This record gives sequence, structure tokens and C-alpha cells, in this order.
Amino acid sequence: MEGKVEAKKTTSHRQERVGTVVSAKMEKTVVVAVERLIRHELYRKTLRRTAKFMAHDVHGAKQGDRVRIRETRPLSRLKRWEVVEVIERAATLAPAPAAVRA
Repeated sequence: MEGKVEAKKTTSHRQERVGTVVSAKMEKTVVVAVERLIRHELYRKTLRRTAKFMAHDVHGAKQGDRVRIRETRPLSRLKRWEVVEVIERAATLAPAPAAVRA
């Protein structure tokens, strides 16, 4: 086994979720809403459930952006997630042109 260096595979056991930023008013913290669909046990109707997570953000995500978050060590009292990437930026509306007065 001389001369051979084995590369260790690093597999992360941390959960990853995809959600939408609903608040970006704090410094380096965003609130991400993650939706999931469940089926009611008795009535078999599909229900939408939403969970909100506070995530550490160094990517500069804005409200409405679609982001991927990953579980991490506790960063504060409520913050246990970090933004891994911004998948899709929110569509920004162009400001309406000012009415021209004659």
C-alpha cells in the first residue's frame, strides 16, 4: 500500500431543505418558509404544511428568493440552519415611470 493515498468520502448527515425567504430584515439572518405536502390519514386529502426556519445568510438573499438551507450547529437561540445557495432570485418589479406633466 505504499504510494497510495486513499481519499476519504465525506458524506454529510445534515438535512437540507428548499424554501422561500419570507423575511430578510435582520443582519445575516433570513427566515425561510419550507412547504411540504402531507396526506390526511382519514380523508386522504392532500394538505399543505409550512414550517419556518431561521437561517444564517452570507449570500445576501432577499425576500422572495428560493434558497437551499442546511442544518448546522446552534448559532443562536433560534438559528440552527445556514443558507447553502440561492437557487432562484425573486422577480423584481421595475419602478413605474413617473407621469410626465405637460
